[in-house]
Amino acid sequence: MLRIAIQVKGRLYEETVSLLSEAGIRMETGRRTLLLQAKDFPVEVLFLRDDDIPQAVADGAADAGIVGENEYAERKKNVTLIKRLGFSKCRLSLAIPKDEPYTGLEWFNGKVIATSYPVILRDFLASKHIKADTHVISGSVEIAPGIGLSDAIFDIVSSGSTLVSNHLREVETVMKSEALLIGHPDLSAEKTEILNEILFRINAVQTAEGKKYILLNAPNDKITDIIRLLPGMKSPSILPLAQEGWSSLHSVIEEKHFWEIISKLKALGAEGILVIPIEKMIL
Repeated sequence: MLRIAIQVKGRLYEETVSLLSEAGIRMETGRRTLLLQAKDFPVEVLFLRDDDIPQAVADGAADAGIVGENEYAERKKNVTLIKRLGFSKCRLSLAIPKDEPYTGLEWFNGKVIATSYPVILRDFLASKHIKADTHVISGSVEIAPGIGLSDAIFDIVSSGSTLVSNHLREVETVMKSEALLIGHPDLSAEKTEILNEILFRINAVQTAEGKKYILLNAPNDKITDIIRLLPGMKSPSILPLAQEGWSSLHSVIEEKHFWEIISKLKALGAEGILVIPIEKMIL
């Protein structure tokens, strides 16, 4: 049995549960418990605060965890970074009152900066030779300048709407963050095998993201030109139709490119074009 720690609530929780579900790791919902066993898979899920996950994995209370890169960088625990997951993206930035003139990083010299991420902030300021005081706040960092606790803040920014509502503006991005899969550095062979199966499933789900399966009919003398537009994973599948001189071509495309090439396909004589979602893709 492998124990994996995930965030107990919030956007990272929602996206993590969705990914695990797509990977066939499903749990009962609506139960007030910190530990749930997955259905039909040797995994139990431990629900923790995001900032507690690196410590839990380092100490062996959990074998693996899905955590924001911001907490991974802030806690600096002895864990193994297994995979960048590419979701729950945000950034850690410095922000100041919106009407304050800003001339560059030297503005922060002698200032007080409120933050929940003092380690990342102090490392950044030291690397830039900026001398500022850090005021550590566990939550609602954005209100600190407004109530006189600090001159600026260092905090997570997603859309930036929270800054705007608190009359702040982002002036420096210090680091970008996304969800990470981390693991205990000394897993048993049995747990490593389970973790590798999870990775295999996650990769299959993520590889399929943004891709569509396309089927079309085309005259045989245009197949070569169409293949140049639709190369597929290795090469398209081509099947003869009952109508002489025509074939059915099956391929995989990036959805974002479909509308760019649809007119070209039609100009080459393609007909009966179908575009189908892909849930999983095994390479």
